[in-house]
Amino acid sequence: MVNPMNFLLLLLLFILFYSATATPTYNVVQLGAKNDGRTDSTKAFTTAWASACSSHQSAIIYVPQGKFLLRNVNFAGKCNNTHITIRIDGTLVAPSEYNVIGNSGTWIMFQSVTGVTIHGGTLDGQGSSLWSCKNSGQSCPSGASSLGFSNSENIVISGLKSLNSQLFHIFINGCQNVNVRGVTISADGNSPNTDGIHVQLSSSVTILGASIKTGDDCISIGPGATNLWMEHITCGPGHGISIGSLGKDTQEQGVQNVTIKTVTFSGTQNGFRIKTWGRPSNGFVKGVLFEGATMENANNPIVIDQNYCPSEKDCPGKVSGVKISQVTYSNIHGTSASEVAVKFDCSSGNPCSGIRLEDVQLTYGNQTAQSSCSNAGGTSYGVVNPSSCL
Repeated sequence: MVNPMNFLLLLLLFILFYSATATPTYNVVQLGAKNDGRTDSTKAFTTAWASACSSHQSAIIYVPQGKFLLRNVNFAGKCNNTHITIRIDGTLVAPSEYNVIGNSGTWIMFQSVTGVTIHGGTLDGQGSSLWSCKNSGQSCPSGASSLGFSNSENIVISGLKSLNSQLFHIFINGCQNVNVRGVTISADGNSPNTDGIHVQLSSSVTILGASIKTGDDCISIGPGATNLWMEHITCGPGHGISIGSLGKDTQEQGVQNVTIKTVTFSGTQNGFRIKTWGRPSNGFVKGVLFEGATMENANNPIVIDQNYCPSEKDCPGKVSGVKISQVTYSNIHGTSASEVAVKFDCSSGNPCSGIRLEDVQLTYGNQTAQSSCSNAGGTSYGVVNPSSCL
């Protein structure tokens, strides 16, 4: 027979152990947030973050079902722990009046954090009124990106939906070891500057299983991005997947070791694009693999444009200093919406080198598609249609 005193002692020890090891959870509703989509809940979220960040053990911030109105919020490190999970069952809603956050740069910002995971949930940037303002030619704020990570490491974004961002949906700047998986991004095809995911000055970034419909690049890769892996992406509407634009600044970090695989482009302005300003720069693009893509009426399925010069300002008559080399296009099939399905318009001062085409089969309606090369060198292997001009 068990001694009652021993049993009570064991029970007490178990309770004390469990209390000491249980992951603390901070429910934003219990901290004052309202799930009516109208009441400003920013303070409850910042309170939850402060508690989780100051905890010396793993912590969870929980957002229940419902809509939660947030103004600009900055979740900043350095935190006492490196395992904070933000589990979202509801929707975070930006103010409907675009001026409230329109000049802030970022709606929801994480800065100098380590080991943060965002799981599930929806971000609604309510950007349509700002898009209308921009498209009408009026003087408007530049807008706020919905979700940003800056100078952070060991980040996971899983199962998140981002809708109608004013500007970029997700941007990753100055970060290390970021894993983005199973995200869904959606905005109108005519929404300006609403890039799906933008990566710059970051390394070891992985994007897996993203569905992106937007008005600008589905994914854009900026200066200083290295060791990127992107796979199982659907894009369209949108401007495709772009490396660039690069070379805006004379002194600029290069882009290197990028793999993008298994992509479907549907009715996009471009497929795989590398874009650089037509002016001096020490930037470069090196070691890129585009592999396994289906083009469904993409306007420019494969394009390198080194004469980018919007508004014809600061670059007419100049040549791009960005050096592009060792870029492979492999196993790319489908249809082009334009006759020139493959276009390499490279810099006359720094010609493209080491371009490789392998098993590329693109058609233009019932006609033969064309390729165009300027200052581009490389090789082709296997079946390549349109015929290589390298």
